[in-house]
Amino acid sequence: MKNVLITGAYGFLGRNVAKEFKANGAYVVGIGHGKWYQDEYTKWGIDEWHETTITFEALLNVNQEFDVIVHCGGSGSVGFSHENPYEDFQKSVQSTLSLLEFIRLRNPQCKFIYPSSPAVQGNLGNIPIKESMESVPVSPYGFHKKIAEQLCLSYHNNFNIQVGIIRYFSIYGAGLKKQLLWDACRKIQESDVVVFFGTGKETRDWLNISDAARLLRMFSEHVKGYDVINGGSGRSIEIQKVISDLCSHFNKPVSVKFNGATKEGDPIYFWADITKALSLGWKPEIDVEDGLEGYVKYYKGLTS
Repeated sequence: MKNVLITGAYGFLGRNVAKEFKANGAYVVGIGHGKWYQDEYTKWGIDEWHETTITFEALLNVNQEFDVIVHCGGSGSVGFSHENPYEDFQKSVQSTLSLLEFIRLRNPQCKFIYPSSPAVQGNLGNIPIKESMESVPVSPYGFHKKIAEQLCLSYHNNFNIQVGIIRYFSIYGAGLKKQLLWDACRKIQESDVVVFFGTGKETRDWLNISDAARLLRMFSEHVKGYDVINGGSGRSIEIQKVISDLCSHFNKPVSVKFNGATKEGDPIYFWADITKALSLGWKPEIDVEDGLEGYVKYYKGLTS
């Protein structure tokens, strides 16, 4: 049985990754922030929950060796990084360093899986983004993720730590209570006229959380040395189509407007080249259209 540590296991990605590993026979330990009782966290496949900031000392206190550590903890917002760059650095970079140092000193055979972001590469245009393309971040969030990736590479090159980095594009699904889809559902439900940032022509690559968690688990089994893959569907979809699909599932007439304004640090286009991910024997199972319908059902179930 594999022993797996998941940081940030209370969060959207973390808890779904925990459930995926548990379903495949792992013993799962979670660590991070979040008030969670045993009957709640065991539903997500977590055998132990340690509520604490992710530090080297906290990892020592857990006092276990792991086959895989998945670092889902940390910052997850470009906007937050602009408002709180120091705290964003601590969440993204310092926590990553603590985990790598723990592996170096106490658990050298452990694999380290780091969910990162295409924000490390910045604005590359309306093309499928390959993992090897240039890296010029345009936000503190992207810079901090890039620094964390560089730390991972350093620990691999200098200390032979096995590292897998997975750059997730737009993950969504039941349980996500923030970001575009959540905000859009709230606006559509509450008003007949809704306004969004941008032009609507911006694109994103949407990946359902179940596909995202399965990809991470499969990737962890293949990682040898140091590797970077994209986590996406391989489809580029305009924001205005996503909003239109959401509106149709609410079965109400809605006037949708875009204000033309841009959010600082948000690239116009995100589109993943998933050739490397597909080579693992993985492929997305949930189409975006079906996934969006499922998300609206989830949202309505919470608010009806």
